[in-house]
Amino acid sequence: MIRDEKMMDQLLATIRDFVDNELKPFEHEVDETDAIPDHIVQKMRDMGLFGLTIPEQYGGLGITMEEEVLVAFELGQTSAAFRSLIGTNNGIGSSGILIDGTEEQKQKYLPRYANGEIIGSFCLTEPDSGSDAASLKTSAVKEGDYYILNGTKRFITNAPRAQTFTVMARTNPDIKGSGGISAFLVEAGTSGLSLGKIDKKMGQKGSYTCDVIFEDCRIHQDQLIGGVEGVGFKTAMKVLDKGRLHIAAYSAGMAERMLNDALNYAIERKQFGQPIANFQLIQGMLADSKAEIYAAKCMVIDAARRRDLGENISTEASCAKMFATEMCGRVADRCLQIHGGAGYISEYAIERFYRDVRLFRLYEGTTQIQQIIIARDMIRTATDGVLK
Repeated sequence: MIRDEKMMDQLLATIRDFVDNELKPFEHEVDETDAIPDHIVQKMRDMGLFGLTIPEQYGGLGITMEEEVLVAFELGQTSAAFRSLIGTNNGIGSSGILIDGTEEQKQKYLPRYANGEIIGSFCLTEPDSGSDAASLKTSAVKEGDYYILNGTKRFITNAPRAQTFTVMARTNPDIKGSGGISAFLVEAGTSGLSLGKIDKKMGQKGSYTCDVIFEDCRIHQDQLIGGVEGVGFKTAMKVLDKGRLHIAAYSAGMAERMLNDALNYAIERKQFGQPIANFQLIQGMLADSKAEIYAAKCMVIDAARRRDLGENISTEASCAKMFATEMCGRVADRCLQIHGGAGYISEYAIERFYRDVRLFRLYEGTTQIQQIIIARDMIRTATDGVLK
């Protein structure tokens, strides 16, 4: 839901201006240097972008899910690294505490996430546990008032920058599935916590990932999110439902940017004495892309509104994430094709975006995992109906 149309329009206009005038000019530099300039990071703090989704009582803007996806459409108009920097504080890095944390945990951490003082990250994936998240091996053994963590987490976004890590670990080894998993908040600098080397990725330069390693890492029981064991996997799934909608929205925004660039190129580029935009095969690629972006945005907004109304949108979130990220990949391919040979040259943004968007179909649950979630929800619903 949109709480105040006028205020929302002002927020979107401010972000749009920031993207156009302060982020887009640095896209190529970020890709070349693999770093976001410090003055941009500070500007993001000053604008409150690290706390967009954090409730106002904890120092954030408290935007709703529908408002968040509209913001994501705007942030999608520029390089993925910029969104990734603020993304964990507004999503997976803070959502565990926001959704299931104790009031003491919220008071301690959420205001610091909101003002960008600290950056959070989310540690679920492991070397042998990705899509099958319930089989994770990281352990948390209770010793008095403390837990001892051991294990390795992989591909953790913003880990090299993070001051806190939301960690999923197995507290009950006798329960092999998700029921034995608990969620913890571990602070950087804790003895026994270390980081691997920063991953060298295909794309999304300026956005950092690395391994997070726990070797007899000793944390107080107060760092158990919500103070309850055995519900960590449920917390993670609630966090991912929200995150999947955000990624779907961002994918639609980035597809829109790529399409606008391709359209402008097609109008300016001449072959056979006329703009290539006049050729029907080019028009077909433009039209297909426009229609798919429109469909993705409609899906995302509908699911976001349903979430704001308190509905369980697990299926809808997976549908939106699956469709929007796959769509984004198709649009990237068409837009590079429209650019022809120029699209393979780094002088044009499509070369970078083509590499960047490939990741969307992998993280927050691969396309194939989304298909399984959707189908299982369908079967469960149909079976429940028969049994009734």
